[in-house]
Amino acid sequence: MNSNIALLLAQDGLTNGLVYALMALSILLVFVVTRVLWVPAGDFLMLGALSLALFQQGVVPGTVWLTGCLGLLCALVEGWRAWRRGNAKGLPTTLLLSLGIPLAAGALSLWLAPIKPPLLVQVALVIGLVAPIGYIVYRVVFQPLADRPTLTLMFVAVAVHYALTGLGLIFFGSEGFRTPPFIPGRIDIGVTRVSWQLMLVFAASAVLMLALWHFFGRSLWGKALRATAVNRFGARLVGIRTNSTGALAFTLAAAIGAFSGVLIGPVTTLYYDSGFLVSLKGFVGAVIGGLASFPLAVLGAVLVGLVESFAAFYASPFKEAIVFGLLIPFLLWRSATQPRRHEDEEH
Repeated sequence: MNSNIALLLAQDGLTNGLVYALMALSILLVFVVTRVLWVPAGDFLMLGALSLALFQQGVVPGTVWLTGCLGLLCALVEGWRAWRRGNAKGLPTTLLLSLGIPLAAGALSLWLAPIKPPLLVQVALVIGLVAPIGYIVYRVVFQPLADRPTLTLMFVAVAVHYALTGLGLIFFGSEGFRTPPFIPGRIDIGVTRVSWQLMLVFAASAVLMLALWHFFGRSLWGKALRATAVNRFGARLVGIRTNSTGALAFTLAAAIGAFSGVLIGPVTTLYYDSGFLVSLKGFVGAVIGGLASFPLAVLGAVLVGLVESFAAFYASPFKEAIVFGLLIPFLLWRSATQPRRHEDEEH
């Protein structure tokens, strides 16, 4: 180990850590708003990365058919619910978000994929295909269970993860994909060389985090999400539709996952089942943040990336054990510093 190797490891760790940070943000966003432990977070990362890889090959991604089938399922379920209630209020909006947008994105994908459009267009198509899946999952699966215990919601989330993993195998196959760097090469900075890909990941992650900060702090919908996260029942009392905030949280989480997949695609080869491990590392970052603080979750996820990078150098066979072992001291510290809260819950 010397300074050059340490700087290179730090670069790799920072690149992965920023992606884990986006995963942590999506997991935390869904959890604080809906109490759902967002186990399928990595599946949306997988869908985003594999979709972009196929777009860059000039092939129509399987996400087109996956989103279309799920959108049709959602339309049928929502139509049946409206018929049972005898009230179709809100049904047009649901059909637009669950079926209209996926069909429009799918049609554009069928037209543009063979001609290999510019990268920004490909990324927009990927997010347009993947983000509605989060909305569909909420409307079909989690909205009817919104008042169930957290443990029940976690089991359902695990089932959704396995379903999306299986669908990923059906629509993408078992072959791995890796996209070429968006900006190849490195730039000399002081005593080291930094890849343009790292700078792009850093810039894109920073822009997205600032956009989320502005959204939560300034927009009406962002304030509604914050209110629901603080007190779901109180939010209902002041007229906030918690079902709408839940759907928005799931949609944003799916879009963040797809964007994370776009960023991590050039870094590592991804398969249909690769997302779960990435989301687990994002979950470790969220737990370090106490499953409550977005800034601490980001810092925790970056720490996970750095620890993983150096652990791979010093003890590669135990890399994953070391990363997940980070949970132990933080959980012990929180247990020791917050004993009264546990006592109150028992009473």
